[in-house]
Amino acid sequence: MSTKTLLPADAQLLNGIRALAQEIGNTPLYPVTQLFRHERVRLYAKKEWMQLSGSVKARAGYSIIRKAIEDGLLTTDKTLLDATSGNTGIAYAHIAKRLNIPVALCLPENASRERKEILESLGVSLILTSKFEGTDGAQQVAKALAEEAPDKYFYADQYKNDNNWKAHYHSTAIEIYEALPDITHFVAGLGTTGTFVGTGRRLKELNPAIQLISLQPDFALHGLEGWKHLETAIVPEIYDPTVADTNEEISTEEAHEMIRRAWQEEGLQLSPSSAANLAGAIRIAQRLDKGVVVTVLSDNADKYSEIIKKILP
Repeated sequence: MSTKTLLPADAQLLNGIRALAQEIGNTPLYPVTQLFRHERVRLYAKKEWMQLSGSVKARAGYSIIRKAIEDGLLTTDKTLLDATSGNTGIAYAHIAKRLNIPVALCLPENASRERKEILESLGVSLILTSKFEGTDGAQQVAKALAEEAPDKYFYADQYKNDNNWKAHYHSTAIEIYEALPDITHFVAGLGTTGTFVGTGRRLKELNPAIQLISLQPDFALHGLEGWKHLETAIVPEIYDPTVADTNEEISTEEAHEMIRRAWQEEGLQLSPSSAANLAGAIRIAQRLDKGVVVTVLSDNADKYSEIIKKILP
């Protein structure tokens, strides 16, 4: 049980965070019609970059910050601290800047140049960690900093914070189900695992027949930024292995090929993780005689120019 003392919420901050709710979520579902075609199987991908901060992580970032403000754990006198591979940090930064809350982020030093520049432009204090230890190492550094100065930091701890998966339980799943009540399969990759766990849990409650397929890299040393190879990584505490009906592996090469095909055939400029989700969803769809498959496009290609230049002609 937490020993943190809950303080009265700051009324101005509460009003500010609640006003931002309209800029979070409600992203469109894109019908995939060129990469996959079947008379009785439909495939949709949720374009998550079409919200504040430009990625799916806006949902978790907003949920975590809002609950911390409501509980009096986060004020303008404290610095929001967390470990990130980039997108959650960017979400924190966009939201916190609007609320005048300082942010410090532990980020692997090999994160893309674009991500670092975005974070710095938003006023984030970057603490670069070992590229060899990835987000696992960044988590350890963030935890140590929080323990050394608990009065200075609010440690968001996205890999452990239940408000991560609850964001998707209360929004992503509902949006999908209301738009596609005949959904039969939901497919998504595992990073913090919040998107898959939260969305999957709610979809199962809405219709137990919906099949939930989780995706993860096929190799520990992969190129899918933000994803975790759970056999070799620190498993997020919010992860629930019982949510998935089945699990699939996706290679970095498969994702890169999908980046090329998605641009050429659908006009979609995707990040590696979005392309991996789409590749996994197409794989599932190809096995079906009938159904409605949905996945999430976590973000677009804007923050990955160095990778994209190597893939696209």
